[in-house]
Amino acid sequence: MLDPVSAPVAVDAMGGDHGPAETVGGAVMASREHGVPVVLVGRAGEVRRHLARHDALGEIGVVHAREVVPMDEPGAAAIETASSLRIGCELVGRGDASAFVSSGSTGAVVACAVRGIGRAPGVLRPALAVALPSVTGGATVLIDAGATADPVPEMVAQFAVLGASYARLVLGVPDPSVGLLSIGSEPGKGNRVTRGAGELLAGLPLRFHGNVEGHDVLAGTVDVIVTDGFTGNVVLKNVEGTVRATLTLVAEGGIATPEALREVARRYDPETHGGAALLGLRGTVVVAHGASGAATIARACVVAHALADGGVTGLPEDRPAAEPVR
Repeated sequence: MLDPVSAPVAVDAMGGDHGPAETVGGAVMASREHGVPVVLVGRAGEVRRHLARHDALGEIGVVHAREVVPMDEPGAAAIETASSLRIGCELVGRGDASAFVSSGSTGAVVACAVRGIGRAPGVLRPALAVALPSVTGGATVLIDAGATADPVPEMVAQFAVLGASYARLVLGVPDPSVGLLSIGSEPGKGNRVTRGAGELLAGLPLRFHGNVEGHDVLAGTVDVIVTDGFTGNVVLKNVEGTVRATLTLVAEGGIATPEALREVARRYDPETHGGAALLGLRGTVVVAHGASGAATIARACVVAHALADGGVTGLPEDRPAAEPVR
């Protein structure tokens, strides 16, 4: 087993909407510009052809994987094939890679990660965490952003613990506040899962703010917003779309300078944050946007390398898992 600091980040060369053309370019950028050791996983012949275009043959290792998981694959079938997703996760599971980066199907990545890397002790299901810039100048961790669409309350409570750990270790927030996304700020609002999760969160050693609403996502109301993966993914896509639409309207109205608009766009661009960290595993996985270009893949590699170095994975020992709601 290699030292996590020196072990390469395994990159799914075949994932995403653009495949090897962008993922290989991103891996080369991560290696040359950021000093991140990487290894590409995918169809070796195709991957090496793209490496040759960057004059990087022999510079970056290639692990052959003959199968490609389609972007519309929900998950289960990916486990049974010799795909770049499965093999990349197995590299992390064996300790031959420090982390795995993919812009492929989220469901398939999660399924392969659970099988090939395994859940961290005490974790029921993994969750995707993404740091969204807030109007206060800081960031709010949104978790789960799409890994577990239909969780039970105990899982949502664990997501909050994972998100708080991420905020402490990655964002440097000493004692993060946690809000539960619901349809009203009053206690007891929400569906069965939300209400059950709220009862659990109130009894955990977290700075639980209580319920928050959709308008709090970018407002900096709390440091961590926890929800189920279905709702979280809808929120994330809505934020991305709303930012784009708003910037377009502002630009057309001539209300702000082009430089100001570019700065706002940069803050919300996936290239800036690199992707979502899949927390709750025995190893590090970063899921990039399906439409990721080379720069975004490079940033995801940088983030994955840093997360692996910092050991941000499962539940911290001083934050126990939730007991079931009775």
